[in-house]
Formats: sequence, C-alpha cells, structure tokens
Amino acid sequence: MASLSIRGISKRFDGRGGKVQALQDVSLEVTDGEFVVLCGPSGCGKSTLLSIVAGLDPFDKGEVLENGKLVKGPGRDRTVVFQDHGLFPWLTARKNVEFGLKQAGLPAKERTRRAEEFLHLVHLSRFSNAYPHELSGGMKQRVAIARALALDPEVLLMDEPFSALDAQTREDLYVQLEEIWQRTRKTILFVTHNVREAVVLGDRVVLFSSRPGRIKEQFQIQLARPRTIDQVDVAKVAAQIARSLKEDRSKAREEEYDDDWQPEEADVLRRAGSGMGDYI
Repeated sequence: MASLSIRGISKRFDGRGGKVQALQDVSLEVTDGEFVVLCGPSGCGKSTLLSIVAGLDPFDKGEVLENGKLVKGPGRDRTVVFQDHGLFPWLTARKNVEFGLKQAGLPAKERTRRAEEFLHLVHLSRFSNAYPHELSGGMKQRVAIARALALDPEVLLMDEPFSALDAQTREDLYVQLEEIWQRTRKTILFVTHNVREAVVLGDRVVLFSSRPGRIKEQFQIQLARPRTIDQVDVAKVAAQIARSLKEDRSKAREEEYDDDWQPEEADVLRRAGSGMGDYI
C-alpha cells in the first residue's frame, strides 16, 4: 500500500492556437489503501493527471510523491490499466500476464505461478491459454487487471477501464474489482466520466472542473459496500455530484458565447445541453 501526494500540478499543451492549459494547480492527498475516483467532463485533465502520477507525462509545475519519495518517472510500484486493454494479440492470457514479470527478471516457474495466481483472482483460470481474440471485452480487461496486479504495485492506476464495455459487463466488473480491492487493499486512483460508476466504486469522488482542470469539489462516499448501480442511495449521491458537474458545464458553455449574444439565446442553448447522458 502507498500514499500519494499530488502538489500544485500544472500542465500546458501546445495547441494550434497556442498553449492550452490542461491542469492548473491541482493538489490531492490519497491515503494508504484508499479507492479514489477522479471524475469530470471530457477534456478536464483527469487522464492527464493519472499519466503524470504514473510518471509517463511531463508537467510544468508541482510535484508528485509516493510514500514521501519524489516520483521522477515510471516504476513497477505504479501500474496502469488503460481503457484499451493493450494485450499482445500473439500471446495467451497467461503469457500476457507473465510479460511484465519477465521484464522484471523473474524465473520462468515463478512467472507462471504468479500469472496463474492472478488469473484465478480475476476468475479466468480456465482461459489462461486463450488468445485475446478468443476473449470477450470484459475478459480482456480482467487479463489487463491481472497483468497489472501480478507486478505487486503499491498503486493501481485505472484510466476509464470499463468505458468501452456494455452495461452488464461493466456491472459485473464493478463487483470483481471491489472483491480484488478488498482482498489486496491496493491504493487505487481511478478515472471515469460516469458519475454512478464513481459512486459505486469509490471511497471518495474528486470532481474536476472543465478546462483548465482544477479540483472543484470532493465527495466522501459513506454508503455501505457492496454497492450496485441501481441502488437508490447510489442514485441520490450520483445526482448530487451530477448537479455540481452540470453547473460547471453550463458555466463553461456560457464563457464560450460571444459577448453580443442575447441572454435568452444563451439560456436556450444552456437548457438544450442540460442533459447529463452518460454522466449519471
């Protein structure tokens, strides 16, 4: 387990029109074994922040510390599960899980033992010799989770890992991910734009503003576990978070309107775009 300290992180990208501020002065403390969900609209910088914590992305200002030590680049103590599972199509599920262990120099027998252990953890023991094209989307993501966990990281970073899956598969994976978290007590930093997903999974939901990404609000989720997507209390908390998100999105739209537009025109557009869609 590990604690994370994210202190004053700011980052700009080079855009066609000049510099684009992606993150601005983001600070966040994550405690040992905590499941923290970063939530917000597309383009708010939450995935960028995850990449910075992973040591994959440079930044302009601030610092990231893990257990008090400065993060200077990628490390096996922080593994990432991406939206695209990233499995090697020419390797079996077991060989995909073994890949990082081989890079780390573990002997063949130990690689096999650990791969089988973590495939069992994600309920895929029977598919250890299957190739990615023989697996469903949810099964591929479970292999990706097993591959990340096999390295025994202190922090598991998850970047919208379920967003491309159908609703039923996502709900099944919520249950399995919580089981894994309860058993391993890994520190998890999870990115999503789906508010109900955030409430089902997280100890805490950190809501980002529209670009430039800042932490707008934080919500401690005190509902008993396990939780389900259709639970009344989950829906109530998700609606509260969604209202805050909606306010920020409305404000961002208004800032993009020309100054000479009439207020009623802005109001029509605001109401037309007020649906939350996937957010709840």
